[in-house]
Amino acid sequence: MVISKENKDFIDSLIDYYISESESYTQIAENFVPEVESIPDTAFGIITGCVYSGFLQAYQNQQQTPSLEDMKEFNEIIKNRAALIKKAIIEPHKIDTTKEESEEIKEEK
Repeated sequence: MVISKENKDFIDSLIDYYISESESYTQIAENFVPEVESIPDTAFGIITGCVYSGFLQAYQNQQQTPSLEDMKEFNEIIKNRAALIKKAIIEPHKIDTTKEESEEIKEEK
């Protein structure tokens, strides 16, 4: 894998932060009704977009550009945490943001 440990840790911390603030992003998504059909999906998109923006900003701060391999790895990180992000949106008060919880949710599906 290509993304540095420092950047992976940063991405994980961003995901954890946005999970902890999922209710705020759900409220933002609610402002787009009836233009959006799914509030949870819209909140998920906002959250993943924010994490993606942070990922790109981290590279820019290091005066680097993410490679295609970096982008693939980033997408895999998001994919691995997607169930946890969705659970935080749907059940915001019942969530633990650890990677272990994310793996448990992924295995349940």
